[in-house]
Amino acid sequence: GKDIVQFAKAVEISHPNIDSKVCTGSHADLAPGTNAGKKFVVNPGGGTDKTDGDTSQCSGLGHSSVTQNPKLFSTFVSTVKVAEGKNWPAGRAYSGTSLKTGDTNSNANAVAKDLVALNSDEKTIVA
Repeated sequence: GKDIVQFAKAVEISHPNIDSKVCTGSHADLAPGTNAGKKFVVNPGGGTDKTDGDTSQCSGLGHSSVTQNPKLFSTFVSTVKVAEGKNWPAGRAYSGTSLKTGDTNSNANAVAKDLVALNSDEKTIVA
């Protein structure tokens, strides 16, 4: 997780256009449909505030009324506390009345998919 934190910081500072293209989509939503992800949180479904649509899944913002702002890779990494060893390499989402947990590497795989989707110039920058 530490490497991804440094990578996110570098992208945030040097390439904001790439920052807005990683972890900001919906392809990895753990609860697609009515209960899809709306905003990034460190502990979906934790504590007394169990809010439908809370997610710690990269590219897990599949709800039609996403409230996450700003939608950035760097914001995802800092909000879900990857630097503190949380939500990496897998994410979670609170949906309806239950907590959904992503596959073993759900966040790592979502980052990889988003990086592969970059255009060739952006891939050169990332490399």
